[in-house]
Amino acid sequence: MSFASGLKTIVVATDLDGRADAALEYARKLAVAYGARIVLAHGLDPLDYASVVAVPGKVLSSLTEQARATLDQMTSDLIREGIHSHSEIRQGEVAQMLADVARQYGAGLIVIGTEGKQGAGPILVGAVAEQLVRLAPCPVLAVAADYNAGAYRPVPGGPVMLAMERNEATAEAAETACSLAEIFHRTLIVVHARRPEEAVAFLNPMATTVKEFGIESAGRFPLRCIVKDGKPSDAIVDAIGQYQPSVLVIGVKRTSETPGPHGTAFTLLARSRVPVLCVPPAMASVERESETCTSAPC
Repeated sequence: MSFASGLKTIVVATDLDGRADAALEYARKLAVAYGARIVLAHGLDPLDYASVVAVPGKVLSSLTEQARATLDQMTSDLIREGIHSHSEIRQGEVAQMLADVARQYGAGLIVIGTEGKQGAGPILVGAVAEQLVRLAPCPVLAVAADYNAGAYRPVPGGPVMLAMERNEATAEAAETACSLAEIFHRTLIVVHARRPEEAVAFLNPMATTVKEFGIESAGRFPLRCIVKDGKPSDAIVDAIGQYQPSVLVIGVKRTSETPGPHGTAFTLLARSRVPVLCVPPAMASVERESETCTSAPC
């Protein structure tokens, strides 16, 4: 299923203090462009009250009532804008809650807000964003709270940037980036971080890579391919500063051989102020990998 055909529902992680406003704004734009509905998801994490011996039931009830009133207002605002919307309040760990809501509603995207200031930061990347990307049945878009503000206000009409990472999600990430560039009428910039051995041999891997993963504009949108030398995360951060994209798209693996925060995508979540769209491999690929692991040692 393509990104465009699968984007019928967008789950947005919401809070009660405005930190998710930038995330909701991005979700609005996507919902209007793709004709999707928005499900506002708010979680009451029991760990927030871990230091309390006993939380009175009426306290939890008042928290739920406050959340419901706020979400009802947000839902009404979206409906007035012509965006079909409703909300969910659930108890439980945030990443698992969002993944569960996404599965229940067949969501094609989850949008979450990050702290901003210094990007998502290592704590959030390790505790929420990475876990959510591993659990979610769909792409995850992380938007810094202070994006769209001050020095970080995006250039109008900023391009879509695709970080060309070679893994099992590359094809899905490429298709997603092409869809965004086409529907928002933006230039697609494909960034390839050239390995040292490629640089020494004066190789330009971009032409082969673009053809291999079917990245063709065919007049649908302007396409620009750039090659940068160095560590992938450094090269992509440099490209972000140079081209000021409206969103960065990158494919991410479902599993990893190493524990904790790792990989280019999660480094970029911690370093980038630009919204980062993490695209997992197609579910069919995940199922094939699971079947392989059950029939042979992994």
